Amino acid sequence: MSVERTLVLVKPDGVARGLTGTILARVEAKGYKLVQLKLVDATRELLERHYEEHIGKPFYEPLVEFMLSGPTAAAVFEGQRVIEGFRSLAGTTEPTLAAPGTIRGDFGRDWGLKVQQNLVHGSDSPESAAREIGIWFG
Repeated sequence: MSVERTLVLVKPDGVARGLTGTILARVEAKGYKLVQLKLVDATRELLERHYEEHIGKPFYEPLVEFMLSGPTAAAVFEGQRVIEGFRSLAGTTEPTLAAPGTIRGDFGRDWGLKVQQNLVHGSDSPESAAREIGIWFG
């Protein structure tokens, strides 16, 4: 089985709450290797490229505004099945419904309809990972 890479973002809510180290440590504890890390004040242009498949959807503009609200920790992890493994570790996108033991289940808050404030992002496929890593790390 080949080694994959994935982009992991600790979103502005996670950074603001001081959870960056805790979240990254959980991913490392799962056995994945941290290969790149930086703190980014994302620009609208970067976010428009990252979320281009969502342009025109009702949640798009609130998501971009939220992601502009503070710094994001961008990381690249690698390992066997890291994409699937991180998404399992993150939990479902709605923190209230995320299982205990997942990042969102343990640390997520119920912000009502603001599901985008769910602490983390992880790539959903090898193709997305390659595209997203290119956007965030050049």
